[in-house]
Amino acid sequence: MQLSEHFSLEELTHTDHRQYDNTPTDKELSNLVRLANFLEVVKAVLGGKPIVINSAFRSAQVNAAVGSKDSSQHRTGCAADIRVPGMTPDQVVKAIIASDLNYDQVIREHDRWTHLSIPLEGVAPRKTALIIDKTGTRPYA
Repeated sequence: MQLSEHFSLEELTHTDHRQYDNTPTDKELSNLVRLANFLEVVKAVLGGKPIVINSAFRSAQVNAAVGSKDSSQHRTGCAADIRVPGMTPDQVVKAIIASDLNYDQVIREHDRWTHLSIPLEGVAPRKTALIIDKTGTRPYA
């Protein structure tokens, strides 16, 4: 099922932990549609470059299996970890910060991928930019 021009439900729910059900509820699916449309705008901001989804929606079991907190925005269908061929995570973060996108969080994670999230529907975006690496979590500077 296509959620937007370039992003499918399969892509945004893919997991290597196939032993667990990773089917979103109707509300989570609604968030995934919003996330897919947000990613379309991100794609345009990045000059039309392809966006590779590492991880997006995670059911409680999948989320626990990857060692993430239950409060993760991946649980609600509002976050995606992405890679952009030809761009470093740092370049992606800088482009998002410089844009007028209403992102909730943009995080350079371990210098390997970029976490992007949108707020829950009706909630104002925080526009938080962070770095997470082996030294911990800190504001993006």
